[in-house]
Amino acid sequence: MSQTTAGGARQRSVEIVVPVYNEAHVLADSIRRLHAHLENSFPFPFRITVADNASTDATWQVAIDLTYQLPHVHAVHLDQKGRGRALKHVWSRSTADVVAYMDVDLSTGLEGFLPLVAPLLSGHSDVAIGSRLHRDSAVVRGPKREFISRSYNLLLRVGLAAKFSDAQCGFKAVRTEVFQALAPHIEDNAWFFDTELLVLAERNGLRIHEVPVDWVDDPDSRVDIVRTAIDDLKGMARITRRTLRGETSIAAIPAPRRLNQPQPDAPAQRKGLTGQLPSFLAVGVACTLAYMALYLLARQLMPAIWANGLALLVTAVANTAANRRYTFGITGSADALRHQIEGGFAFIIGLGLTTGAVAGLHVLAADASHGTELAVLVGANAVATVTRFVLMRLWVFNPRRKTALTSEYAS
Repeated sequence: MSQTTAGGARQRSVEIVVPVYNEAHVLADSIRRLHAHLENSFPFPFRITVADNASTDATWQVAIDLTYQLPHVHAVHLDQKGRGRALKHVWSRSTADVVAYMDVDLSTGLEGFLPLVAPLLSGHSDVAIGSRLHRDSAVVRGPKREFISRSYNLLLRVGLAAKFSDAQCGFKAVRTEVFQALAPHIEDNAWFFDTELLVLAERNGLRIHEVPVDWVDDPDSRVDIVRTAIDDLKGMARITRRTLRGETSIAAIPAPRRLNQPQPDAPAQRKGLTGQLPSFLAVGVACTLAYMALYLLARQLMPAIWANGLALLVTAVANTAANRRYTFGITGSADALRHQIEGGFAFIIGLGLTTGAVAGLHVLAADASHGTELAVLVGANAVATVTRFVLMRLWVFNPRRKTALTSEYAS
């Protein structure tokens, strides 16, 4: 796939994967448009690989036809569905220097592709993502998808301390050698694949480059938003558990590329009350917004009490992790599991307050709207928030306490 210049130097190359499932009606037009754009304006050797995820329509036949008609197009067929599975399969076997992917609907403006991969080809960065939430992006999509996307990425920033702005944009690239080091540690084979890749990259100090994109949402998208949201929350919980167990550090990544390697645990740099309150309030606001988004989403699927419990559990874990780092200045993995367990008492108190509040509301007004439920729950959460701060300051993160071994709590 690689080529050499007149002086004998090897040109760096890119493989672009387009995962598809039952896309026979748009596949040919999209691949022809992508191929023409790359041939006319992309200055590096490239390959386009159509990855068919067990389609049941004519997608595979269309993909085969395209390989005969266009010189740089290839196709692979998988017997199981899953975007992450398709990307793992192709990227792990690629001989290109950089591997990338984009959605078949080409929602992202193709003019953004060269800026996406250029920092990887130059060696400046390790991973590159298109961001619909960048201030310079131009995005056309409905308010429902906009709300869900922003809520999810806010939850990632609060719960997992993620610094990237848009986890799920279908426009990403990574240096092949970096992906091959990360691949064995990526468990998800579906939509959470993107988030897991980015979190692992960040945890290992890799440089993530963000590109603002022009994006027009596809009204014919086959994504089940509710199901995807639930799977993403499960994935976040799994990543949190792996982080607490110290399983996200990957030694196979070359040390010189790991720019921000975690340092050995150092004594916590704790702030006084005046320094803690603003940070605690900021975390509380972010977690409240995330709680509201999760509650409203879960409320479409389950009764109010269960929706409240699910939303409160997820945001309680995120709240403890964020306050540990930003309010009380504790870094490193020492006692992280103990802090989460003890923070669970604040969750139990909050659950009791909010469950009692919503139960009382339904006694007084059995037909209360979801908005009224949410208002009552937010009020009960405000009381729980004050209790949480007192518990964290005087007990969970109190510097005068004798540090206990995490293993005592894990046994």
